[in-house]
Amino acid sequence: MALQVYNVLHREKVPFKPLHEGKVNMYVCGPTVYDHAHIGHAKTYVSFDVVVRYLRFSGYDVLYVQNITDVGHMLDSGEDRILKKARQSEAGPMQIVETYARSYFEDMDALGVVRPDISPRASGHIPEQIKMIEVLLERGHAYVSDAGHVYFDVYSWPEYGKLSNRRLDEQQAGSREDVREDKRHPEDFALWKIAEPEHILRWTSPWGVGYPGWHIECSAMAQKYLGETFDIHGGGVDNIFPHNECEIAQSEAAHGQDFARYWMLAGTLLVPDEFGIPVKMSKSLGNFYTIKDALKLHRPEVLRTFILTSHYRNQIVFTEDVLESAQKGWERIYAAVRLTREKLRQAPEGEAGNAFLDVLQKARTQFVEAMDDDFNAPGGLAALHELTREVNTLLNSDQEVGQAVLEAIDATYRELGGDVLGIVPDDDVALSGANAQREDGLVRLLIDLRAEARADKDFAKADQIRDRLLELGVTLEDRPDGTIWRAE
Repeated sequence: MALQVYNVLHREKVPFKPLHEGKVNMYVCGPTVYDHAHIGHAKTYVSFDVVVRYLRFSGYDVLYVQNITDVGHMLDSGEDRILKKARQSEAGPMQIVETYARSYFEDMDALGVVRPDISPRASGHIPEQIKMIEVLLERGHAYVSDAGHVYFDVYSWPEYGKLSNRRLDEQQAGSREDVREDKRHPEDFALWKIAEPEHILRWTSPWGVGYPGWHIECSAMAQKYLGETFDIHGGGVDNIFPHNECEIAQSEAAHGQDFARYWMLAGTLLVPDEFGIPVKMSKSLGNFYTIKDALKLHRPEVLRTFILTSHYRNQIVFTEDVLESAQKGWERIYAAVRLTREKLRQAPEGEAGNAFLDVLQKARTQFVEAMDDDFNAPGGLAALHELTREVNTLLNSDQEVGQAVLEAIDATYRELGGDVLGIVPDDDVALSGANAQREDGLVRLLIDLRAEARADKDFAKADQIRDRLLELGVTLEDRPDGTIWRAE
């Protein structure tokens, strides 16, 4: 089956065919850098990281652009998010931007998210935004208000609302956009705002000293680096309206042709409120978790596994129970990887056990079929879990397995679990965070006590330790160089 993608623009799953054969141009709305990234950001950007990884795995040359919003993202009050944070912190706006942009990339690096090819900043592309606004004015899709602000006239573009499926007469005035008396229509959105005297972020424009609206930045930067029409536009479903809707309208009104051909929007991450009801994350509710805090407790591979247990388009609820389940799932896979690598270091040369290569091919086929179905990462994980059961059966049997087969098993895990899903590390690691280190220490202690019991010929005690561990899902394997353990 060829790659199928759910296109939000048409609300159906369709075959993926890029504009230029073998090449994919992709834009994803990036963060507004006014605070540390939270696990909701992790959900979005890990999801699109896997999309990019799989496209490259499939042979496509991907140009991945993800912007940094450092000006223009307005609160409902009309206040710029960066300026509000700067005022609260008694710091300069660019100091805020640098601090949290660096923090964002630190978090993404820690999660194994591959850096975008280009990470343009809104403040570095003011001329491009001004040029697009001028084109919209020339074509009659924008107007300058009496106060000097420039607005997009949504009634000049009949297709406005096609992505979010909202009719103009159903839209609430002022959503993400302060309602001003100088607008022709309440639904019109700002392209350029005249700066108040106290507004620090300001640039010279044909309409006066001011700053761009939030939506125009993505249109201008996507066009600059990917062309007027490109393949994939990604982002969070929360921004489908008004941000993505406004992007489409102003871009297609300016150029007279399609903007993005495929729209992919990631579902929201939710956390339980005080009553256990899943809600959006909010600092006021005390349910706000930064990526940095999460990484203090869990390995990045575990957080990625948690995110990938849900399809990118679906919502997912963040709880410690769900994370614990993800950790156990990742550890089952990684334990098989670690056992494979341990046996490989001592394996005889040759291709003994090469019948298992058929199992590897089957796993690869199942994995590709899942991922070709709209990047179905949960299906890809299921294929790895099935492979892991087969690998454990092989490696715990009396069957001799040669280097060639063990190398093929390791390569399969590295490619599917590592290169695509990003959950299998290249090098051996401790299992997972502080809890796993504690678990490993406790099991090692019991292994030592069992060894002492065997040395004292107290075989009943040694067997009791082994059996109790087995009941807890821990299997011991005695080898010439010592005893190893793995979680089943």
